[in-house]
Amino acid sequence: MAAVKDIFQFVDSIAPFETQEGFDNAGFLVGRGGREVRKVLVALDITLEVADEAVSQGAELILAHHPVIFQPVQSVTDGTVTGRVLLELLEHGVAAICAHTNLDAAHGGVNGCLARTLELGEIGQLCQAGVDAKGRPYGIGRVGLVHRSGLTAKEYAAFVKEKLGSSCVRYVDGGRPVSRVAVGGGACGSMIEDALAAGCDTFVTSDLKYNQFLDAKALGLNLMDAGHFPTENVVCEPLARRLAEAFPDVEVLLSQVHCEVCGAV
Repeated sequence: MAAVKDIFQFVDSIAPFETQEGFDNAGFLVGRGGREVRKVLVALDITLEVADEAVSQGAELILAHHPVIFQPVQSVTDGTVTGRVLLELLEHGVAAICAHTNLDAAHGGVNGCLARTLELGEIGQLCQAGVDAKGRPYGIGRVGLVHRSGLTAKEYAAFVKEKLGSSCVRYVDGGRPVSRVAVGGGACGSMIEDALAAGCDTFVTSDLKYNQFLDAKALGLNLMDAGHFPTENVVCEPLARRLAEAFPDVEVLLSQVHCEVCGAV
């Protein structure tokens, strides 16, 4: 039977933690490495609801994307949101492994899953940050060719909304038909210039600011904000599948309670 440390080593093999960004706190964050694992819960975030779900399902481990501990924690009490989540994990012996920017950048990670979900062809890297210890290139963002030529920005935004299950897609029409698309799961608005340099007419990401839409329009770029959760949650099911294949004796569950918290009217 697998232990927490075995699953950490597997995640490290497909998305090396050494490749995470300097600001990040990805890794084995809660629990005992030798704890035997019979059930793993996979989720984008470890909220209190997800922690409760893991406890109710009898999972010994949560594998998540966003770090459950990101900012420095000076105390663990029920007086803070993070404290309540950590107490729930610790009191019930649930471990936490979080693969964040390392999973964003890895082959087959967040951005690759996003590109495939949007049916892009001839997928390549948007930015290469380096190569890992095994010589594999890694970097944030992907580029590819649109699934059907001739789409307007409005038509493509509707397609993105449907494929990702977004509550809404905010977009600006840069005045060009959609052909070559860049994608950046999560908050990648700082990569607008990279998308343009890669010859893209369209960039799909999230958490964009007002001035970024203005700039994109002036630069002739179709810019789309499809939401942080929808652009990253696409990795959870493929990650769960890879985990189940690597550890056939472990039951791998996808969170059923975690969803996009932002609605639209």
